[in-house]
Amino acid sequence: MSWDQEEVNESRERVQREINKRRARGEALTPLEVPQKSRKLSQTFWGQAWCRNLESYQHYETRLPRGRSYLRNGKVLDLTIEPGTLSAVVAGGELYDTLIHIQPLKLEDWQEIVKASQGQVNSLLDLLTGKLGDGLMQILTDPESGLFPKPKEIRFDCSCPDHADLCKHASAVLYGVGVLLDTRPELLFTLRGVDQADLLASAGAASAAGLAETESELAGTDLSALFGIDLAE
Repeated sequence: MSWDQEEVNESRERVQREINKRRARGEALTPLEVPQKSRKLSQTFWGQAWCRNLESYQHYETRLPRGRSYLRNGKVLDLTIEPGTLSAVVAGGELYDTLIHIQPLKLEDWQEIVKASQGQVNSLLDLLTGKLGDGLMQILTDPESGLFPKPKEIRFDCSCPDHADLCKHASAVLYGVGVLLDTRPELLFTLRGVDQADLLASAGAASAAGLAETESELAGTDLSALFGIDLAE
């Protein structure tokens, strides 16, 4: 066995020991599962739209491939999306705590989106599954005025020693968002601090009145069938 391989094995064992210690303290440290039989990290409208937007950030492009590799190898653990923040533990040479701050969507910008979307959203189910007209999809995914954050609205905080603006660990977390949106697309609205129900309200009283019924429909839906992926895998 070469010296380099011994060093890699020692690093893996060290990381696994740290994972075991933190799990003993009550942390789940559950890896984010990525479809292994597809070249695409994300399989649904919102997940793919997030990844396409991420890859449009040209000054991040040199770091994104390493992030994809980390994610595919199960190194992103306990990814959590909350209003304005993404947090995860990423397994590299050590365990690194990665926190990404994303500015909430400005109220006036959200109001413009709601206004432009007026009458185009028929139900919450259609919105979350991406069953939208071309015009509405363009509004919601527009790189300048849509739901996705711009690079200047993103700030990275990772415990790794890499002082680059975007380290490979943060890159893996950003890609992980696309995977998580496959099964929980409503988290995009949570992240940006807006309420997707506003888009329904703009469609008129009838659509707004049906919101509770649609949410109930989602609660009883087989998400594997709904989003076109096998969640059991």
